Amino acid sequence: MADHGEHHCQRVDAGITRVFELFGKRWTGPIVSVLLQHPVHFADLRRAIPGISERLLSDRLAELGAAGLVIREVDEGPPLRVAYRLTEAGAAMGPALKELGRWAEIHLGDTGGC
Repeated sequence: MADHGEHHCQRVDAGITRVFELFGKRWTGPIVSVLLQHPVHFADLRRAIPGISERLLSDRLAELGAAGLVIREVDEGPPLRVAYRLTEAGAAMGPALKELGRWAEIHLGDTGGC
């Protein structure tokens, strides 16, 4: 029988923990994925992510902003419009998200999306 004492216990990497504290929340990955393409106005971003509420989108954008991954830009208009874009750090998530998407296609199969 294997020895499962404390000296054999491995701890999860701190970086992985930080990434999944943010990206493990529902909608965060899809929001960043849409923003990877170009800056997007709030209403367009909401339409691009079926099922997300305005409140949740606003909350996730605020979290991404606080993490330094998204910038909120206000166009005074008229009409006043708010757009969001990725920072350099946010855009650097692109290759990782694309790789996760490829992994999902191979290992999780088709979920019936459009």
